[in-house]
Amino acid sequence: MKSFFYKSLLAVSLFIVQSSNYATAQVVKWDSTYRPGKYAEQVTKFKEEPKSKKDFIFLGNSITAGTDWAMLLNLPQAKNRGISGDITFGILERLQEVIDRKPAKVFILIGINDISRKIPDSVILHNYKTMIQRIRKESKKTHIYFSTLLPVNSSFEKFKNHYGKDNHILWLNDEIRKLEAKNVTIVDLYPVFVDDNKRLRAELTKDGLHLVPEGYKVWAEYLNANDYLR
Repeated sequence: MKSFFYKSLLAVSLFIVQSSNYATAQVVKWDSTYRPGKYAEQVTKFKEEPKSKKDFIFLGNSITAGTDWAMLLNLPQAKNRGISGDITFGILERLQEVIDRKPAKVFILIGINDISRKIPDSVILHNYKTMIQRIRKESKKTHIYFSTLLPVNSSFEKFKNHYGKDNHILWLNDEIRKLEAKNVTIVDLYPVFVDDNKRLRAELTKDGLHLVPEGYKVWAEYLNANDYLR
C-alpha cells in the first residue's frame, strides 16, 4: 500500500475531443501525489490524540475542518479529521490512522478538490470504494457515513477552479448514493445546501465553497434529524 502513495507518479488520463471531421487525442494531467502544506504536521498531530472506540470521526478537507465538531454537536467524542486542500489520495494515505482507532462512526466528505485538480470522476469513485473496503476489512464495527458533495456558488468568484464543475458533482453524487448498497449510510447533504439555481445557498457560505457558522448549524440539524449521531 505505501509504495502506491510514495512513488510520486504523475497520473495521466487520455480522452478524445471530437470535431466535425476528426478526433484529436489530448492529454489531461493530474497529480495523485499533491498534499497540502500542513498535511504531514496535521497527520502527526492526529496520531498523538488519545484513541477511543466511541469516537465519531469527521474525515475530509477544509469544509470538514472548518468547525469544532465536538462543540457543534455537543458530542465530546466527535473528532475532526479535516485537512484544508486534501484530496481522496490524501485521505487514503492517512486513512490508517482512522482505522487503527476502530471508531464507532466515520463521516466522510471528500472530492471537490479532486474535481478542481482535474482528477477523473472514475478515479475519485474508485478511491471512495477503496476507503470503504479498507474500513470494512480492518475496522468491522465502524459504521460508515458517506456524504454527497456540496454544491458550489460561482457568484462569489473566489475559487474559480472549483466552479463550472456541476456535472462532475452531480455524477459523483449519483454514484455516492449507490454506495448504500455496500452497507454504507449515505448522508445526502447536496439537496440540503442547494438553492433553486443549483448553487450553494448564498446565506450559508462565505466564498462559494466554504461554510459560515449557519451552514454548519444546518449540517448539524440534518445529522440530528436523521438520527445519524445516536
